[in-house]
Amino acid sequence: MFVRTVYSTGDPSKIDSAVRALNAQGRDLLEDRPGYRGSGIFVDRTLGKLLAVSWWTTEDARRNSDEVMRERRVSMLEPFAATTLVENYEAVVFHQIRQPEARGGLRLTRLEFDPMDTDLLTETFRASVVPGLEALAGLARASLLVDRERGRGMVGALFADHASLAGSRGAHAAVRHEGAAKAHVAVTGLEEFETVFTDVRAD
Repeated sequence: MFVRTVYSTGDPSKIDSAVRALNAQGRDLLEDRPGYRGSGIFVDRTLGKLLAVSWWTTEDARRNSDEVMRERRVSMLEPFAATTLVENYEAVVFHQIRQPEARGGLRLTRLEFDPMDTDLLTETFRASVVPGLEALAGLARASLLVDRERGRGMVGALFADHASLAGSRGAHAAVRHEGAAKAHVAVTGLEEFETVFTDVRAD
């Protein structure tokens, strides 16, 4: 699958206006597009961060959908968003244990790596990281997204509830550090979000 992420920052007190617009208008627009497989909305209400993710069967479907969404994105994110960054990825690993639910949590790890090591990263994630993540209580989904050209990626670990998210930090750090060393990647960012909505059809 292929993924588009929209990462916005702004006034925390206005974040709910953007969430409402994306949950209503945004999802309606996405569901009408060919190749749509699902989406998710994640927020950090304390700092004022919003992450919207959409999943697509092909790269062309993702690209074509953005022609429609680009025109509407600004109005849906107003008046919250002061900055917005749109990025595209390939989902090379999608491992779901159970359906994530609202009020759960997302831990997002940002990566940088030599583009020539993309396959090494993918195989390391499947063979070493996923089994380690499966041992974490409350894990619902783990995914690896990569940009092969730029050598950048993201790991998303979704948890069933905030208690599981918080309780997994130490054990997850050990899995992350071991995986990064084996795959020759640099961890460039670590964030946590509340799950507002997520629904992805992988098959």
